[in-house]
Amino acid sequence: MKRFLALAAALAVAACTSAPAPAPADSSTIEVMILGSFHMGNPGADLNNAKVDPVTTPEKQAQLQQVADALARFKPTAIAVERIAADPTTMLDHRYPEFKPADLLAKGDERVQIGYRLASQLGLDRVYAIDEQDHEGEVSYFPYDEVDAWATANGRADDLQAMGVVVQKEIAEFETRQKTESVGRLLSGYNAPDSFMSEGGNDFYMEVMKFGAGTQQPGAILNGRWYARNAMIFAKLLQVAKPGDRIIVIYGAGHSYWLRHLVREMPGFKLVEATDYLPTN
Repeated sequence: MKRFLALAAALAVAACTSAPAPAPADSSTIEVMILGSFHMGNPGADLNNAKVDPVTTPEKQAQLQQVADALARFKPTAIAVERIAADPTTMLDHRYPEFKPADLLAKGDERVQIGYRLASQLGLDRVYAIDEQDHEGEVSYFPYDEVDAWATANGRADDLQAMGVVVQKEIAEFETRQKTESVGRLLSGYNAPDSFMSEGGNDFYMEVMKFGAGTQQPGAILNGRWYARNAMIFAKLLQVAKPGDRIIVIYGAGHSYWLRHLVREMPGFKLVEATDYLPTN
């Protein structure tokens, strides 16, 4: 395993074409990189899901090591991933201490493949789990069924379906690209500020806002709750961030729009573009 990782690292150094690392901010600024990712382990938990080829093959492992080496140039002091913390007082990821290099060949999950790989490589012990999910007996953070029901009852079902077709087209194109493009290039595309999954990632929600009338506004409610979930995620990040930190937040790219916005708006924080570090070859 060590020989395999050493070879992957060597290949990464030779192939990496990232730009030089930007100059650091002042010593008290908290720098945050939002790394929006596709779900490498195919969990099928989203409204629309891409089918991704296994990332545990030698070729994909070399590409992921290249990504880790490129991100290591940011010199992160902590990493945060999309998981619910077992201990909400510390927010530490309870599964990270169990990580071993062999997991990279068995677990196709971006939290493991990028987050744990990078943390282990850099000797970090601050790996946080900052996710927020629905709580039993409380309102849903993503009440899509209510939007769907309103659209059906008000003759707007075709409009809602058409919106889904646009998303599914983007997913289909990604499924084709991921068969031939490197992991680094795919992630670089996902994290380009003007990409469908970054700054453009809120277009779907803005269209959903149009589904409602009078006192019934399921589209607006969905938007509000989706923002609330992302605000909760960011609030947990605030709980663990320290002055001078450099934190990489690894999340499903659908969260990128609001997480990027919240970092930009928070005094004392600086948004760092993942594309300044990710390999593009």
